[in-house]
Amino acid sequence: MFNNQRRVVVTGLGVISPVGLSASDMWQALVSGCSGVDYISSFDPTPFETRFAAEVKGFDASMYVGRKQARHMDRFTQFAVAASLQAVEAAGLTINGDNAEEIGVIVGNSVCGLLSVCEQFKVLSEMGPRRVSPALAPAMTGDAASVQVSLTLGAKGVNYAPSSACSSGSDAIGQAYEAILQGNAKVMVAGGTEAPIIPLVVAAFGAIRALSTRNDNPQAACRPFDAERDGFVLGEGAAMIVLEDATHALERGAPILAEIVGYSAASDAFHLTQPSPDGEGGARAVRLALKRAGLSPNDIDYINAHGTATLLNDRTETVVIKSVFQDKARYIPISASKSMTGHLLGAAGGIEAVITILAMNRGVLPPTINLTHPDPECDLDYVPNQARQVRIQTAMSNSLGFGGHNSVLIFRQYQ
Repeated sequence: MFNNQRRVVVTGLGVISPVGLSASDMWQALVSGCSGVDYISSFDPTPFETRFAAEVKGFDASMYVGRKQARHMDRFTQFAVAASLQAVEAAGLTINGDNAEEIGVIVGNSVCGLLSVCEQFKVLSEMGPRRVSPALAPAMTGDAASVQVSLTLGAKGVNYAPSSACSSGSDAIGQAYEAILQGNAKVMVAGGTEAPIIPLVVAAFGAIRALSTRNDNPQAACRPFDAERDGFVLGEGAAMIVLEDATHALERGAPILAEIVGYSAASDAFHLTQPSPDGEGGARAVRLALKRAGLSPNDIDYINAHGTATLLNDRTETVVIKSVFQDKARYIPISASKSMTGHLLGAAGGIEAVITILAMNRGVLPPTINLTHPDPECDLDYVPNQARQVRIQTAMSNSLGFGGHNSVLIFRQYQ
């Protein structure tokens, strides 16, 4: 049963991204319009039709955990642990025997530990089953990141890993929000993580023609809402936030960055990879989030779009926004940060929630870069190419994933 009197606030942010290894570094890159996309360095991409991605650069897991512990983690788990430690430190949160049972962890992801799986499959093929690492079993599972975050932090509350494709990070945050509303936790550490830049995943998304093939100019490859867009750019990283019961946060003097006031999820039930062209599922999710937040479309000052730079997604998301916001749709600034970070799959909703909160806090909207030839069917205000100063009271973050997942988060200034 939800407690309608209970409020949930955000008190800490943590980020490992292709454009910065902290929330502040990422933010500076985004408002400067810096792209994290470049040629793939983690393997030889020469045989692939797409030879670039948004990789995390300079990350060293041993800066956050011991080398032995790091070796037992897949890269996607290392990212999540690092971002969680950042978020908890930023929140000024101490986890100990007095409060551990009231603190939970929810970490969304999509392709989980495929890097470890591929490495150990090679061992199996070349050296036989006895040489497969015993670390593989816990490293490859969908909950590996949430488990390791829980172990590292000492958080003993609810702990699991939702997987809803590109909506996973948003759903993790939304479900953490609901856990606090239901009284099942006082604090939740939630977000998304992903490390999909491996040959198998690049080949798989290439096979369905989802990736950009603009190999001559990688930094201009991700072009949300642009008429010349030709697919998304794969990205990696993690973003985690600390959510708290507002009373708990105030009692301990925590920094309050925002209040989360709405969350919803809805399914298209239409196609494995394509969004429903009428945008019905996405529009239903937006309306439901607004209803649960007690808001009207007129209350939204900014939208962080899913904005993948695929032909169908960008047009469908534009249809969704027009359907819900009607005449106001043309006056709401919208930005697609994937133009700089790439598409982090299950971590996308997490990193875009962080970006939405930072935009609201700083009064600056990150741009949609590479938007030089607007698609006539995508005719809204996508904050093209230059950051913009705008006072934001209430903001929305959309996640529209493969399989028809539609998830929406709404944040507002805490008062």
